[in-house]
Amino acid sequence: MSTKPEGNIVLPSEGARGGPDAKAATATCYCGAVQIEVPTEGPGLVDTFICHCTDCRKITASTFASNSIVKDTHLKHLRGEDKLTRFKQSRTIAMGNSMENSFCSICGTLLYRRSSGYPGMSIPRIGTIDDFDLQETKFKPRIESLRRIGSGGCSLVRRWMIVRARCIRRGSTGRVVMMGLVGVGD
Repeated sequence: MSTKPEGNIVLPSEGARGGPDAKAATATCYCGAVQIEVPTEGPGLVDTFICHCTDCRKITASTFASNSIVKDTHLKHLRGEDKLTRFKQSRTIAMGNSMENSFCSICGTLLYRRSSGYPGMSIPRIGTIDDFDLQETKFKPRIESLRRIGSGGCSLVRRWMIVRARCIRRGSTGRVVMMGLVGVGD
């Protein structure tokens, strides 16, 4: 398991797990108080994506967010669940759904989100995965919402997943473009 990208100082994550053959990996907040475990493959890991919608821009204070989609039944709290602060709102969600954000109450790291529009799913942040090699392999974003601010890019991810599933069933591979989303098939 690689926990040190070349040239960077890495904060130690006690109990970090991962690796190229692991079925699950840990994701830890900046201070280490909160740690979750997420699957590294299906059926628990549904997909990975980059989103440029207004909500993702605001919550990250950046121009995009790198996310994974995980079934709630496969997301496990290893430590610090009592240290999570949850904030829910719907003002910036284009579809009007509410989005609940789960932050570490000590360091402020956003570990995952849950949308009322996608019950049974969590959206962990790829950057919290402790094994940096996994961030560039199994958690490498496969979809990108190219919608501009205010266009509701997050609402398109579900449509993308449906189209992608149809393409896979037909044996299609390669690049698929739909409604501002760009993805690379398996």
